[in-house]
Amino acid sequence: MTNLTIILIVIAAVVITAAVTSFLTSRKMRAKVAYMLDALEDKELNFRFDEKRWRGRKFNKTLNRLRNIFDKERHEIIEQEKYFGLMLDHVKTGIAVVEKDGRVAYCNNMALGLLGIATFGHIRQLRAVSDSLYESFQTIADGSEERASYYNESGKMTISLTTSEATIGKQTVRIIAFNDISNEIAENEQQSWSKLIRVLTHEIMNTVTPISSLSETLLSFDGLSDDLKNGLSTISQSSKGLIKFVDSYRNLTRVAPPVKKAFYFRELVERVISLTREQAVMSGATCTYVEKSDDILLYADEGQITQIMINLVKNAIQADAKNITITTHITLSEQTVISVANDGLPISRESQDEIFVPFFTTKQEGTGIGLSLSRQIMRLHNGSLTLTRSDENGTIFTLLFK
Repeated sequence: MTNLTIILIVIAAVVITAAVTSFLTSRKMRAKVAYMLDALEDKELNFRFDEKRWRGRKFNKTLNRLRNIFDKERHEIIEQEKYFGLMLDHVKTGIAVVEKDGRVAYCNNMALGLLGIATFGHIRQLRAVSDSLYESFQTIADGSEERASYYNESGKMTISLTTSEATIGKQTVRIIAFNDISNEIAENEQQSWSKLIRVLTHEIMNTVTPISSLSETLLSFDGLSDDLKNGLSTISQSSKGLIKFVDSYRNLTRVAPPVKKAFYFRELVERVISLTREQAVMSGATCTYVEKSDDILLYADEGQITQIMINLVKNAIQADAKNITITTHITLSEQTVISVANDGLPISRESQDEIFVPFFTTKQEGTGIGLSLSRQIMRLHNGSLTLTRSDENGTIFTLLFK
């Protein structure tokens, strides 16, 4: 064998060895890259390639660097999500991201508070709150606006809903935003009634006052027949009664601004029970107080709140209630909720939407201003008074202090 032959054999061996080594190395590299891509696709970053061995060290360092870049990006995205989530939890608008199948991908704390639920995983949960609320979430169209009314622990709520569609990844979702407009509606109603009452009382007083004065003057004349005296006396008494009646309605438009101070609600309730005890005993009724949160403090006008509570307790007694229960607690959103429940005769469905309307009363000797005045007092306290329920199982009025 010549030297040339030996040299050629050696060169061939080296080339073959290099080729085999390159092939094997290339296959390992491809396997590593494929493994890394599969892990990244599954959002799994708990891997790291060996950088201690000389063979493939640079390539492994490059792969580990790519892995670190992805990990850093993922953590930045998580931090951004936390940041935006924190921002959304501090807005006054309820926000829910709803998928096509009705699952709720996200909702903020305000959404839970407005809906009165602890968790929100699927819109079918809203059926337990209100069928109309569920229908609104189910059918509201992109770009449209709807209103829905329902009851939660805070009383009757009316919300305005809007929605817009968005695509997240490959999935289309609806972003539903909703706001509590209960106070806005109630305020508009109150302003309308106040304007009407001012006009009516002004016109009635302008008409009746001269009649009352004139009839009193004519009664002082001598020589009047008995029939004429009786007629003038009737006119005078009726005029005075009407003037007194109109004056009572003027109170609705002249409620004094509340003078607020801090006080324990338990002490107020004990005073209310004492003031209404005689009427309760005569009717065979008992009034009890249940405090679900310890030592509840109210910052309000104590006299005005006492007036509301006495009115609600007396209304319950007049409805033949035998058990009256005043309950109070503080919600997760730091709102104070006071419930006045009784087992008296329920308010008819026809009357439930009218009982807070001035002039409306279901009692023969009622003036129709008690509940209207109470609601206006609560509104001046930035709160609300609502009829939460009234059926064969009982009647509940709810006061909410925000």
